[in-house]
Amino acid sequence: MAFDRSNSATYLASQLAKGFARSLQQRAATLGFSPGQFPVLVELWQEDGLTQKQILDRLDVEQATLANTLSRMERDGLIGRTPHPSDRRAQIISLTERGRVLEREAINAAAEAENALLGSFRSFERQLMLEYMRMVVEKARKL
Repeated sequence: MAFDRSNSATYLASQLAKGFARSLQQRAATLGFSPGQFPVLVELWQEDGLTQKQILDRLDVEQATLANTLSRMERDGLIGRTPHPSDRRAQIISLTERGRVLEREAINAAAEAENALLGSFRSFERQLMLEYMRMVVEKARKL
């Protein structure tokens, strides 16, 4: 029995994620961030001064992946790290001025990336797709 990719949600979701990442990459590169850094930036724009553990819990990614992402972000001047006031093992991760001023342009770039892929959808189709995506993401978090 042959595998039918066009009827596999797992396969299609993987392709969808790659498409969104490519679309964002084209716009993000000129701004100085990568698609993998965008979720970290979003968390810090919502609440600056988080520990690596807090970011890890919010994004549900592998520790090594996040550590590498944070190192690149620090190298690129998007974040800084300071010692945690009460936990010698932890560091506070904060946006730099460059990371803060990037917010509006980065969010616009993400919206443009989304519109490049979903722009031909009618409003109700887009809202329905987003609702289905939220449902799947919520279910996946519980696994």
